[in-house]
Amino acid sequence: MHREHLREIEEALKKPPNLSVVVMPDFFIDRIVSLNLSAEEFLAKIADKIARKGGSIDGVSQAIFRGGNAVNTASALAKLGAKVTPIVCTDKLGIKLIRHFLRGLSISLSHVKVKPEASLTTALEFQANYGKANIMLRSLGSLESFSPEDLNESDWRAIAEADYVYISNWAGMRMYGTELIEAVFRYVKSHGRGRTYLDTADPTPNMEKAPELIKRVMQTGLVDILSLNENEATFYASQLNEVSNCCGILNQEELALKCSKLLSKHMPSRVDLHTTSFSATIQSGDVKAMVSTFPVKALRVTGAGDAWNAGNILGYAYGLSDAARLILANAVAAYYISSPSGNHPTRIETLKFLDGFKHPYQNK
Repeated sequence: MHREHLREIEEALKKPPNLSVVVMPDFFIDRIVSLNLSAEEFLAKIADKIARKGGSIDGVSQAIFRGGNAVNTASALAKLGAKVTPIVCTDKLGIKLIRHFLRGLSISLSHVKVKPEASLTTALEFQANYGKANIMLRSLGSLESFSPEDLNESDWRAIAEADYVYISNWAGMRMYGTELIEAVFRYVKSHGRGRTYLDTADPTPNMEKAPELIKRVMQTGLVDILSLNENEATFYASQLNEVSNCCGILNQEELALKCSKLLSKHMPSRVDLHTTSFSATIQSGDVKAMVSTFPVKALRVTGAGDAWNAGNILGYAYGLSDAARLILANAVAAYYISSPSGNHPTRIETLKFLDGFKHPYQNK
């Protein structure tokens, strides 16, 4: 790790951030199933049970966990010292679970929308040759129809007063996702004082509406920071017919970086890419910084991107250099995925984590 970047992070994390963030729009009740099997091994077990007319597969670790990009990011940000306001929807059981999962954190729950149906996910975590992979089986519930009409005057005031307004899970807002993002980010630009941060999450469940999202939101200057993983970068480049320019690149992460650079030429926003082995920040086709991830044992993958976004937002709020900001984001994500209890780190815990990686961590 470059010493100047570590010193920069250490000095920043010594003091609480003066940071308020609005996060939207989802809370999921997650059931995480850790299979410790490859997809092929799991399918063989399933086929065997079906052939026997059913049966149990024992020894499968499972847990009920807080879910949803917005609430996971809220938890991570609050642990790092930010003041967070989730504007999310759930049902009567869901609001009780949110209070349980976020107890003790500086999070205002007065803007949670209690709707008829909760959002539910069963996340199947498989072993793959590159590590862990997750498949999420989702029931969207009331999130599917969440729209600007669900926001009241108090919500708009919170949006205007926030330092950062973060929206994710565009595809989960199946009916009005583009309209909500456009309305909220336009309001920030006209009435607010903060920056807009978009992580659409996996767009493929709503891919037919992706061209509209790109045209109305991503290319209009409404997004200050666009956060992408490998699959999302490749998907959006394909929507702009740019993937053909990446022919000959076989490595998925190299492809994602190339696609992110091409995307950034079509969009005024900063593009922040996070992958399994590195993260990078890109603007106008140029890579401003790229740093390696931390070599930790991943005990989970669900929620890793949310933790990364929290660390990234904190880095922006502290005014860190690009490389230092990416290192901080990588550290928050690495701590989370390697935590036996699935906890997000505090600032002090992040500092201790970084201290343990001083010498093996290298700038790419």
